[in-house]
Amino acid sequence: MTEIKKVAKANPVNAADGAVLLMEKIWPALETVDSSSGALGGAVGWTLRELLPIVINAPADRKTRDQWLARLLQAIEEDGVDYLWQVQECWGDLCGSVEVASHWADEFLPTLRTAWLDPRPGNYLRETSICLSSLLVARRHAELLDVLSLRRFPNWSDRKFGVEALLAERRIDEALAYAEASRGLNQPDGTIDAACEKILLDAGRDVEAYERYALTANASSTGLATFRLIARKYPARDPKQILLDLARASGEHGRWFAAAKDAGFLDLALYFAESGSTDPRTLSRASRDFVEVDAKFSLKVGRIAICRMLDGFGYDLIGLDVLDAHDHLVNAAEKLGLVNALRDDVFSLARNALQRGSPFADILLRRCSPDSLL
Repeated sequence: MTEIKKVAKANPVNAADGAVLLMEKIWPALETVDSSSGALGGAVGWTLRELLPIVINAPADRKTRDQWLARLLQAIEEDGVDYLWQVQECWGDLCGSVEVASHWADEFLPTLRTAWLDPRPGNYLRETSICLSSLLVARRHAELLDVLSLRRFPNWSDRKFGVEALLAERRIDEALAYAEASRGLNQPDGTIDAACEKILLDAGRDVEAYERYALTANASSTGLATFRLIARKYPARDPKQILLDLARASGEHGRWFAAAKDAGFLDLALYFAESGSTDPRTLSRASRDFVEVDAKFSLKVGRIAICRMLDGFGYDLIGLDVLDAHDHLVNAAEKLGLVNALRDDVFSLARNALQRGSPFADILLRRCSPDSLL
């Protein structure tokens, strides 16, 4: 990839030819490699996202581009696990002109109609996305929507081309309705929400986009990442209200503790910590990080961490985790001049937890006993 990008600066056509060659070699190189973890698919996906613009934008003549398309089609047909699905979805753009795209649409449209008109289950055309993408770029929107109407069950991977066709004709509300009608069994609701959100944002309908789709369209692996995505898209929105909306919609306040803390809303972070189920290690780290910045916050969130650990929350906790949390708590108490009160409080918490059978109560009782140095 690095070499192809380097060549593209001086000779974009040569670089595009190299990109096509790399796409051809993906399946032969990887067909015997275990890809069950998904890592290979992710790597290939990233590679194609980098390669495709190089091929699409290359100033190649018709003959050269036709050769590329023929080679890519052969690679797609030999691809055993559909590594090249992005190539199919960008096929119309790869054609380089309306004329070429229309040619490829004619190549597969009759077969696609036949497959979708057949009432028997199991009919499938591998080049479906190639056909639909070509119809879109060829601006044959009516034919595209017509063939999509033959599908007995909605399928977002196909119907998203119909959404793009309606948007190309500035039929915003129809495109939105068409996307909504694509929902069904095994369809990606989050992806559809993201498409609908983009339609409204592009149309300048930010309020509607936020109220209908923002909280579901931007779901990420962590609460912090989700919040950042939404806050970036909606800069006019009060970030504190965004966090409250996310917490209410998810039903799990603890998921948004880190986001509130990172945004500087410590009062809200504390509320999420108290009312949610934030991992006690996360709370302990926050107690450590805020000792110098806000000792009161550090003390309160650290105490919650200790209580959670004593109550058995947290994954694979060990005694060292409890001792670390206790040390962070002590540091905050020292800043506030509350060491003795803290020792009594933790001792009481640990004694009560011992009666409940907490595995970490003994550790804290020994640490907080009068004979020990706090």
